[in-house]
Amino acid sequence: MNIEHIDLNEIKKMKVEMTRFMMAYKFALDEMNTKINILKDEFNYIHDYNPIEHVKSRLKSPESIFKKVVKKECSFSFNSIKETIRDIAGIRISVSFISDIYELSKMLENQKDIRVIERKDYIKNPKPNGYQSLHLILEIPIFMSDREESVYVEVQIRTIAMDFWASLEHKIYYKYNKEVPNRLVQELKEAAITATALDKKMERLNKEITAYKETTAVIENEEMLLKINKDQFHLPMNLIKSYIQNNK
Repeated sequence: MNIEHIDLNEIKKMKVEMTRFMMAYKFALDEMNTKINILKDEFNYIHDYNPIEHVKSRLKSPESIFKKVVKKECSFSFNSIKETIRDIAGIRISVSFISDIYELSKMLENQKDIRVIERKDYIKNPKPNGYQSLHLILEIPIFMSDREESVYVEVQIRTIAMDFWASLEHKIYYKYNKEVPNRLVQELKEAAITATALDKKMERLNKEITAYKETTAVIENEEMLLKINKDQFHLPMNLIKSYIQNNK
């Protein structure tokens, strides 16, 4: 390439556009993390139980985006990249129980400035390898100095057991450069089944404990009401006795 034919202004313009493109996704991640942190604080300060165990966010590097552009054979325009690669900004949330996954997703989906673009439920319909998670592609607005942009963020919500399995599976595939022996593939699938069984058992135990606590709370409230009514009933009698004794 003849260096004299390189337009430095075009290179500078492209660099600025790329920077703004990546910043938009960073701001979208910041916005989503803020929303999740608000929910965590509300659970901690108001409710008795916080379902959110861990939150991890990541932003794809330009190199990773470029590789995916080549793989998907999409054009190199920023609009095409935005519509084709919707997981540039990603957040993974680990929760305690399966029911927490759907409760948390409902809370996020019901927020007025969030639009659900895509929903994939790999819990009700696991992948053939045993992978389970709820995937959401959410569109949220971010406000730049001169414009408003809508940005896609991928949110994955899974239990601790599901997250542990997925992390282990990823490490094994990375170690074997995706050429994993069939024996290990089968064992991974069996481990996924075990993790699912554990999740279901913990869900059942949690429901039993919650039901017990609710029943105990009702009984305690009833006993308190009876005590209050009893005290109110005896109060006038005590006043009458005191009046009689003082006026003998």
